[in-house]
Amino acid sequence: MEPMYDERLTAPRSWWLLPVGAGLSLALILLRFSGVAALIALVAGVVLGAAALSSYGSVRIRVVQGSLVAGDARIPVGALGAAQPLDPAETVAWRTVKADPRAFMLLRSYVPTALRVEVSDPEDPTPYVYLSTRTPERLAAALEAARAEQKPA
Repeated sequence: MEPMYDERLTAPRSWWLLPVGAGLSLALILLRFSGVAALIALVAGVVLGAAALSSYGSVRIRVVQGSLVAGDARIPVGALGAAQPLDPAETVAWRTVKADPRAFMLLRSYVPTALRVEVSDPEDPTPYVYLSTRTPERLAAALEAARAEQKPA
């Protein structure tokens, strides 16, 4: 089944300079031992840094088969309540001073907006789900459409 919503929270292009910096730093540290060690450190630093950044930036948010899939979490849309798109100022507030430690948060600091979704399941201690997303209105609409699809006619 095709997802109703699918977003990958990729890291900004400028962040890809970080693995190069890590490789250069390691190479400079090991340069005093030998040129070969510095070269190995350069390659290893760049490769490991790129792998870590790729992993961090590969997280996905999807609405598929009646569920919200955010990272490793899979939540049935029937267990979710109202969705509130957050502007950049509210996004910062909900990830800092307004944050509840019991909430499920999938946040990426480089994404300026987010969606806050109430958890309506009385058995679940999680009060809400906080998701960094570049298109919070589209994600909220997809959740509403998935919820409407599940209701019996």
